[in-house]
Amino acid sequence: MPSKIPVCLQMYTVRDDAQADLAATLSTVGKLGYAGVELAGYAGHSAAEYKKLLDDNGLRAIGQHVGFDLVKNSLSQVIDEAKLFGYDYVMVPWIGAPYTDSMDGYRKLGAELKEASVALRAAGLTLGYHNHAFEFEKSEDGVFGFDAIFDSAGPEVVTEMDTFWVVKGGQNPAAYLEKYAGRVPIIHLKDMDAEGGFAPVGEGTIDYTGSLLPAAEKAGVQFYVVEQDSCKPPLVPLESIRLSIENLKSWGL
Repeated sequence: MPSKIPVCLQMYTVRDDAQADLAATLSTVGKLGYAGVELAGYAGHSAAEYKKLLDDNGLRAIGQHVGFDLVKNSLSQVIDEAKLFGYDYVMVPWIGAPYTDSMDGYRKLGAELKEASVALRAAGLTLGYHNHAFEFEKSEDGVFGFDAIFDSAGPEVVTEMDTFWVVKGGQNPAAYLEKYAGRVPIIHLKDMDAEGGFAPVGEGTIDYTGSLLPAAEKAGVQFYVVEQDSCKPPLVPLESIRLSIENLKSWGL
C-alpha cells in the first residue's frame, strides 16, 4: 500500500535520550528515515538551538504539543515559536478535571478550544486536541466525550487522533477516521500488545494495514506520527522507533 504521507516522530517517545544528548538523538531519528518530528518541549535547549539541530539533521518540525494553559495565556509565545520552527499545528496533548468530569465539561473544553483557535488562525496556525482513552468513558445519547469536544469546537479545531487510545477506549479508529474525515491532519501511531500495553507499530494487535491506514488515506491525513509513551524492558525507545519505521516502510510508507 504505497503512500506519500510522511512518517514523523513524536519526540516525547525519546524524551530521556533527547534530554541526555539531543544532537545524537536527532541524528539517529534522521538516519532511521523519519521525515520530521512533532515537538514536546526542547529537552533543556532554547527553541533556536533546537531548530538548528533539526536543520543540521535534515528534519523539520510539523507541529508541537502545547499545554492548554499556555495556549490560553501565552498566545504570543506559542505563535512566535511556531513561526521560528515553521510548523502549522499546535496540539493540546492532554486535559484533566474539571473538563473530564462530565459531558458538559467536554463541551466547555470544545468551546474554549474554539475561542483559542481564533487568534491562532489569524496567525496561520491550526489548533488541535490529542485524545486518550478517557474521552470515550462518558457518553450521552450515544455521543462520547470525544465527540462532544469536537462538536462544540467546530471544524476549525482539528483532532490529532491517537489510534492506540481510540482502541483502548473500545472504539474503532478506522470508523472515527471516516467520521472526522477532513479534520484529522495528524494521527499518532502506536501498537498494542496482548496485555493492552504499548508496542512498536507493527508489533502488536492493531489492524493497521487492513483497515486503519487505508481509512487514514481516505480521511486526508497529512502526517503519520509514531509515538510510544513508554517501553517495556528490555525494549528501549530508540529500538522501538527503529522497529516502528521499519515496519511502516515494509508496508509502503
